[in-house]
Amino acid sequence: MPLTPKSAVFLGACCVAAIAAVGSIFELSSGQPQLGNLTTSIILAISVPAVGLLFYAAVRSANTSE
Repeated sequence: MPLTPKSAVFLGACCVAAIAAVGSIFELSSGQPQLGNLTTSIILAISVPAVGLLFYAAVRSANTSE
């Protein structure tokens, strides 16, 4: 599977979203999130599906370039 510039961007964004999701989980489990419960929960709710969608887009983009 070759890495194209488009799939690399999707994969990089997937990594950033995954880091945001893990960070949000740790912040919420600490009991006192720096950005507040609501903001951290919104970040978590957006980043979890984004990880799956961006990873799927990266794989699909790399497979169509063959």
